[in-house]
Amino acid sequence: MKKLMIYGATGYTGRMAAQHAAAAGTPLILAGRNEAALASLAASLGVEYRVFSLDDQAAIERSLHGVAVLLNCAGPFASTAGILMRASIRHGVHYLDVAAELDGYRLAESLDADATAAGVMLLPGSGGSVAMLGCLAGHTVARTSHPASIRVAMHVTGGLSRGSAVSAMASVTAETLARAYGALVAQAPGAIRQLDFGKGPVDCFQVTLPDLVTIWRATGVPGIEAYVHVTGEGFPQGDLSALPDGPDEQERLANRYQAVAEVTSSDSAVVRSVLDTVNGYTFTATAAAEAGRRVLAGEHRPGFQTPAMLFGNGFAETIADTTIVDI
Repeated sequence: MKKLMIYGATGYTGRMAAQHAAAAGTPLILAGRNEAALASLAASLGVEYRVFSLDDQAAIERSLHGVAVLLNCAGPFASTAGILMRASIRHGVHYLDVAAELDGYRLAESLDADATAAGVMLLPGSGGSVAMLGCLAGHTVARTSHPASIRVAMHVTGGLSRGSAVSAMASVTAETLARAYGALVAQAPGAIRQLDFGKGPVDCFQVTLPDLVTIWRATGVPGIEAYVHVTGEGFPQGDLSALPDGPDEQERLANRYQAVAEVTSSDSAVVRSVLDTVNGYTFTATAAAEAGRRVLAGEHRPGFQTPAMLFGNGFAETIADTTIVDI
C-alpha cells in the first residue's frame, strides 16, 4: 500500500498534521532526523517511522520506497524544499509542503517541466496562507468580469511559532515585491495601506508572500499586492531560537485569523471578500493533512499546482470552521 510520508513530523506543525492525518485514517509514515521523538510520536499514533537526514542522498532514496505522497513540514524550507522536490521528481512521488517562503515557489516554477515530464505534482503551500489566500482570491476574482489587480491581506493575531518567526524574519529583511503587469517588481519598503477585514479599515504593511506567485498562476490577474495586519503579541524580539515551540491549544482557540481580498476590475469597480477561520497553525496542519489525504486518494495533476487550482476555490471552506463572506 502506498503511503503519505510527513517529513519533519516531530516539529510543531508536523506533529499536528500527523495527528490529523492519523485521525482521518490516512496510511502514514512519519519521518525526520530525531529517532527518539519519531519513535514516541509513531507509537502514540500507531504508525511507521523512518529516520534520515537531508544531507544523506542514499538514505533519502531508500526512505522514499513505498511512498506516494511526501508532505514536507521541515523548515526553514530554503534548506529542505529543493532537496525534497528533486528527490520526489526522481522517485515519482507527489510533493507537498507548508512553506510561506517565496523562493520555494519560484523553485517549483523552475521545476515545473521536469515534474510534468515525470508525472509528479509539486504542491507547495498545501496548507496555511497560500491555501487561505489563494481560495479567497479565486472566489473574489470570480465575482468580477475583467479583474485587473488584487490586494490580499492577512490579519495575524497571537504568538508565532519558533519556526514561523525564523522564516518571517528572513522574509521581512528581504526585498519587498509585488506583481505588476505580470512581473515581480521591487517596492519601496514600509508601504502601508488601509484594508477592511469586516470591522472597518486598519493599517496593513506590505510584505512579500508566496501568493504573488500562486495567485498569479491560478488567476492570471497581472497586478497583485500582499499585506499583513498584526495584532496581539506582534513579532517577537531577541533570540528567536529561545522561543517556545508554538502557541498551545488554548492560545490557538483564542486567536482566529482573518483575510481580505480586494479585486479591482478594468473599469475601476472594486469587490471585496473576507475569510474568517481558526488559528493559522490549526488551519495549516488541518489543510495540509487533508490535502495529503486527497492527493493520496488520486486528486493530483502533474507539474506545479496550487491548492485553489487543484481542489477549487472552495477548498479553504472545507477546513475546520472557515467561512468566506462578500462585503
